[in-house]
Amino acid sequence: MSDFLCNDLIRRGNLIIKRKNILRPLSPHLPIYKPQLTSTFPISHRISGAFLATIVLFFYLLCLKIGLICFTYKNFYQFFFFSSKLILISVEITALALSYHLFNGVRHLLTDFSGFLFLRIGRKRLK
Repeated sequence: MSDFLCNDLIRRGNLIIKRKNILRPLSPHLPIYKPQLTSTFPISHRISGAFLATIVLFFYLLCLKIGLICFTYKNFYQFFFFSSKLILISVEITALALSYHLFNGVRHLLTDFSGFLFLRIGRKRLK
């Protein structure tokens, strides 16, 4: 009889544990989650890479559409002259994204393959 009671209690305990596991959230809620540098750098690295890929694709399609001969036309240069402020801002943003993507990629490669532990962001001290 005592074995039956013990097995019944074990089953009930397992059922309660399973219910708690089901009701528990799988990941922390975003408002209470504090972003860390080690998690934001890869995300921003991917965003900058997607931005740079979009810029390259845009200019590739532009050159396919209008051809390379258009760089000799006067109207093409007039268009760039009148939209010079927009082009200046976009060049600065692209240069910023390119430099961030390049330096973060080099940091990532050095950290992964060479074992430079001092380059890891988020560590409290060297081991």
